[in-house]
Amino acid sequence: MFKGRHFDQSVILLCVRWYLAYGLSLRDLKEMMAERGISIDHSTIHRWVVHFSPMLLEHFNRRKRAVGKRRHMDETYIKVRGQSIYLYRAIDSVGDTVEFWFSEHRDPPAAKCFLRKALVRHGRPDRIVIDGSQTNREAIISCCVENRLRDRSQRPLKPIRIRESQYLNNRIEQDHRRTKRRVRPMLGFKAMSSATATLAGVEVIYMMRKRQGRFPFNHARSLKEQFEEIAA
Repeated sequence: MFKGRHFDQSVILLCVRWYLAYGLSLRDLKEMMAERGISIDHSTIHRWVVHFSPMLLEHFNRRKRAVGKRRHMDETYIKVRGQSIYLYRAIDSVGDTVEFWFSEHRDPPAAKCFLRKALVRHGRPDRIVIDGSQTNREAIISCCVENRLRDRSQRPLKPIRIRESQYLNNRIEQDHRRTKRRVRPMLGFKAMSSATATLAGVEVIYMMRKRQGRFPFNHARSLKEQFEEIAA
């Protein structure tokens, strides 16, 4: 994972973790590293974040705990090149992150892609709470039917219940704020590829803070310990 890198693994992990976890700009990190006697250009740190974030997400997903069967689904927007790009997200009834999906569009195909990804990785939920979006409702019904038709378990599957409630979906609205709060100091993204990679890293950090990873011997590991463990 770090073979052939000019800088030591510990330096790379420190910069990537601090950038994803805290409200620091790339130039803030460059200055902080310079105070420690390490000269790193801010563009190098950015390349590290874009390169390693998807890998860290893949490693974390191998350790991710199972999520609940009652879920909340919603989308928020992130600015890329000054345009609103949509981040679909789902959490379960205790607030654990189920899945996320970054899309240029806010339409039924985008919602279906997100739901299919969640169904494949985390199984069928019993219920999904939405805020009244007709697009999301149609996507859930369509994906539910597809999933039932493809099921080979020979057991009857109940339809996924849909509950529309703006009040009940405040849980995920509040969860969106963590992502938005971290993205704000980044001053927008210049490309979809870098936005997708960076947001993957941000979501990994929040899942670590929610204790969604499975780690042997010590379930109360610090963020630093969890980060180093999945990067090993």
